[in-house]
Amino acid sequence: MGLTAEAPRDSAPAETPADRLSRLLSDDMDRVEALIDERMQSPVGMIPDVADHLVGAGGKRLRPMIACAAARLLGYRGDGHLKLAAAVEFIHTATLLHDDVVDQSGLRRGKESANTIWGNSASVLVGDFLFARSFNLMVEAGSIEALNVLADAASVIAEGEVKQLAAIGDVELSAEAYLDIIASKTAELFAAAAESPSVLAGTPHKRRQAMRQYGQSLGLAFQLVDDALDYAGATLAMGKSVGDDFREGKITMPVAVAYARGDAEERAFWARTLTDLEQTDGDFERALEIVARHNGVEKTLDAARHHANKAAGSLEIFEESPLRTAMMDLPDFVVSRVY
Repeated sequence: MGLTAEAPRDSAPAETPADRLSRLLSDDMDRVEALIDERMQSPVGMIPDVADHLVGAGGKRLRPMIACAAARLLGYRGDGHLKLAAAVEFIHTATLLHDDVVDQSGLRRGKESANTIWGNSASVLVGDFLFARSFNLMVEAGSIEALNVLADAASVIAEGEVKQLAAIGDVELSAEAYLDIIASKTAELFAAAAESPSVLAGTPHKRRQAMRQYGQSLGLAFQLVDDALDYAGATLAMGKSVGDDFREGKITMPVAVAYARGDAEERAFWARTLTDLEQTDGDFERALEIVARHNGVEKTLDAARHHANKAAGSLEIFEESPLRTAMMDLPDFVVSRVY
């Protein structure tokens, strides 16, 4: 993957795979957006205020878009997938609200986090409300099996969050153990978003598993790129402060790589800053130096590219179409965010 030449200043920006998917699915996504807006309303005024602070903060709606794309690629002709797509976005938003409380984060999608404005209690309770709304939508989709896919995903995501919490400061966490954490906390919702419409479409097992693999691998690539960006200095691309993972004592792939390859002095540095959280001015810059010395960002991106290629390859069993092409191009675009 190389860098492309800069477009002329007076030309329109090139259409990205995410933009192309959004265009191909515009009718579905407009209906999903309306459904999200409708179902996050409540007579309790703080609930829509807190929910809209995050839901309305922008973003590509990548997970619901994957649900809609999967439904259409599989030939589904109903509208139950719209409810599943909205449910996926509510699950995602609820987990973000809860995560920011656990992580004591002050920034989300480039602005103050909800817990900073309304407090931790409001963020947790509104997250609970959105989880409840997501289950309402799953039931309305009319498939117990699809509901089961997303309910299982909600459980796996929670388990992943607990696994990550338990791993805070564990500098000896291996890259393999870290991949297991993000497979649960991040990739599982991508996988469920892609798989659940397969149930509605009555998709044969092989194709259903291929669609799940697409979501799972795309989710892994997505999270690994975020890990790389946190140690590559790309605040704008992430919508969060560079170094958040370091300050919170989170062990991500770049650190796992650097620790495994580091000497005794470097390992002592990681133990002080991430296990003991004894951080001083200049420690993050030192962390960047160590990660760079051991190619932690490059190794993380290598892993992201591996999973991106796996995601694209999983769709080869489906018939060629503009939609399939856009879906196959999306994983590589996700990895290209670092450039």
